[in-house]
Amino acid sequence: PVALATVIQTWGSAPRKVGAKMALTPAGQISGSVSGGCVEGAVFESGTAALAENRPELLSFGVADETAWEVGLACGGQIKVFVEPLPAETYQLIADNIAAEKAIAVGTIIASESRLCAKWVVGNDGVLLGDASDTAATSAISAALDGSRSTVLALATGESMFVDVLLPPPTLVMVGGVHIAVALTAIAKTLGYRTIVVDPRRAFGSDERFPHVDRLIQAWPDKAFANIQLDQATAVAMLTHDPKIDDPALKVVLNSKAFYIGALGSTKTQKARRERLAEA
Repeated sequence: PVALATVIQTWGSAPRKVGAKMALTPAGQISGSVSGGCVEGAVFESGTAALAENRPELLSFGVADETAWEVGLACGGQIKVFVEPLPAETYQLIADNIAAEKAIAVGTIIASESRLCAKWVVGNDGVLLGDASDTAATSAISAALDGSRSTVLALATGESMFVDVLLPPPTLVMVGGVHIAVALTAIAKTLGYRTIVVDPRRAFGSDERFPHVDRLIQAWPDKAFANIQLDQATAVAMLTHDPKIDDPALKVVLNSKAFYIGALGSTKTQKARRERLAEA
């Protein structure tokens, strides 16, 4: 049996972000953290009780200014932590989607008189788990997924739901193997991005120029993007200044869920680009 504790809200100088997790077992095994160490003991006790009684619990913690420095907080802070027994079937579905690098959002009812701990798992292709007929809940979860932000929501039913958005590792797709892309690839990898360079021109999109890129695609954008997953964790940068390459790519990615789309160019280049896109 495993209990899972998740940070669902924070105020002030909280040590961990919303979505941070700690798993625990009655035998004393712990993985992860929900704070800088100040509340882990209390969370562990609540977690073992949640397992013994098969019930979830919503915990609130505040860190006073005089004790803040002891746990690494400059000005104190507050956190809310939801502790629940970990349902194996839900965990397996989430784990499978994370392994497949798919963006998903997990909705959990954290305050309710009748369906406490009810869950939904929603992906870009729809509801993967939970009551699909509850359109109010599933729509709210989908909106949080599109916004790439974990949050607590107040439903029209009077219930509270925590939506945990889980995104794959961020990816930067660069269209155009120009000199800027060589440096941009190195910077992006330092920041933890996976990098993809797309360029049909073999002189530009070559292994010699990009030995450090994660993936090099020597194809025109319409064919290249058919083999690239564009989701909430994807950023795209058009770098060629060439309408024959940038425009087809823009027409694809502007209709995607990519969280950032940039197109390099001077004021004159941008004006002409906008006019072409408007006409299209």
